[in-house]
Amino acid sequence: MSKLKKLLIVEDDIGIQKQLRWAFDEFDVHIANNKEEAISFVKQFKPAVATLDLGLPPAPDDAREGLATLDAILEISPLTKIIMVTGNHDRANAIRSINQGAFDFYQKPIDIDILKITLDRACRVYELEREYEKLVEIAAPQSTLPGIIASSEIMLKTCRQIEKLAPANVSTFLNGESGTGKELFANALHTLSNRKDGPFVAINCAAIPENLLESELFGHEKGAFTGATKRTIGKIEQANGGTLLLDEVGDIPLNIQVKLLRFIQERTIERIGGREHISVDVRIVSASHRNLEELISAGEFREDLYYRIAEVTVNIPPLRERQDDIIAIARFILRKMNKDNHNNVTLNNSALHAMQEHNWPGNIRELENKLKRAFFLCDNGIISAQDMELQEENEIEQPNLTNNQPYTLKEAREAVEKTTIIQALKQCDNNISKAAKVLDISRPTLYDLISKFSLDV
Repeated sequence: MSKLKKLLIVEDDIGIQKQLRWAFDEFDVHIANNKEEAISFVKQFKPAVATLDLGLPPAPDDAREGLATLDAILEISPLTKIIMVTGNHDRANAIRSINQGAFDFYQKPIDIDILKITLDRACRVYELEREYEKLVEIAAPQSTLPGIIASSEIMLKTCRQIEKLAPANVSTFLNGESGTGKELFANALHTLSNRKDGPFVAINCAAIPENLLESELFGHEKGAFTGATKRTIGKIEQANGGTLLLDEVGDIPLNIQVKLLRFIQERTIERIGGREHISVDVRIVSASHRNLEELISAGEFREDLYYRIAEVTVNIPPLRERQDDIIAIARFILRKMNKDNHNNVTLNNSALHAMQEHNWPGNIRELENKLKRAFFLCDNGIISAQDMELQEENEIEQPNLTNNQPYTLKEAREAVEKTTIIQALKQCDNNISKAAKVLDISRPTLYDLISKFSLDV
């Protein structure tokens, strides 16, 4: 494969094609006669630079096809530097093309020496931007915790807490919504501890039926119950010398909570059907999306067990509170999918914008699922907001115009005002102080508006 930078020449004049092909032998030159050929090449190779004739077939005297080709190329390959080649009387459209993202323009007749200077400059800018992207990837905020991407202040604070807790042999409770990556944090606690050479064993307590959970945790002896044809080591014993993650610990039935409490107090277990007391040295990390204190009040969780497993509690922030991390996480997931599937799928601007606007009730798990769906179903290797089934931008509520009833400017203004307030409150999870700051108004003013529009906060 040629190591020369790829130059795409989009030109329907055969004479100019030949002139440019042989003039720029320091490039890997490719020719496209029309918009469709240009798009096909860009999808495949994403060239460093392209020269684009403003007048392309089927209407070479009309700039619309050239401008549409410009938009299409930049949508597929935003880094490609496009130099518009125009006629003497097309300066207005040439300037318009600059506004649409073209790097520069050059008027016919072509002077190879001058055009070469423009191409060289475009290449330098392209290389600088490529280097910048590489630096961004290398320096991508992934914290010091394995597998965790963090640049938002709230997430960096959480990471620092994990780093401090890791060397300490204390029982840690990770509280966070489903899909926030609690198991990753538990793994980080293990990896950064002096138990890192021991096993890390995780059990999802909500995923195992109650009649099997005790055996999964403590193990059983042969003949302990019908179907117990051999001795089985439980998860607690498997984690000896390492770390045990009790995921969704709030779903453990009360009768098993009693036995778990006894193990944590005495650090010994008995397998079901056995009489032997087995010493186990294990660090307990628990996690749940449920509020254990509320479960205690409801009589569904033992208070004494809570204080044993939650010597320290770490709250994992939801994705909607980590706006600075969303795009970095999405690109990290996409890079992995591209590598695993030998592909080069990218995100367009509508997808990036929609991801930051979305509230992500399913957190990182939802983000990953939407990206996976879009990865395999998108067209032309470009993921859009529509591919991710996200709204590109929040729709503005319009006044009710049923039966063609007229509406006043005041009514229209209030409709937009109401929608903007609803969006701000949703973005800030109904935090009045944060929403007022986003809207750039005082808290009393926001309270008055909430009352005016009878909003439920």
